[in-house]
Amino acid sequence: MKKEFEKRRDYIVSRINSIPRITCRKPEGAFYVFPNVKELLGKTFKGKAINTDLKLTDYPLNQAKIAVVPGTAFGTEGYIRISYATSIENIKSGMDRLEDSLKLFR
Repeated sequence: MKKEFEKRRDYIVSRINSIPRITCRKPEGAFYVFPNVKELLGKTFKGKAINTDLKLTDYPLNQAKIAVVPGTAFGTEGYIRISYATSIENIKSGMDRLEDSLKLFR
């Protein structure tokens, strides 16, 4: 299982770092990544400003059907938390939807 979780972690970090305006360092442990989304804050979607990581978490949930947690909940505004404690197939599908949906930000 350790190798499987490393595979999931490495995949999700690589995909996140390929999305413009988002960066993510590879975590050493846990089952989640903590991407920096500060460059997305202040952007708009359908005329609505996305000014906080809390507002940003509503966007993937409603537009891409992906649940993420705001970094503010962990004392780190401008980040989101994404779990990789699921199958690689779910991760791939979720990352595809996230990447496609973020192309709509202005």
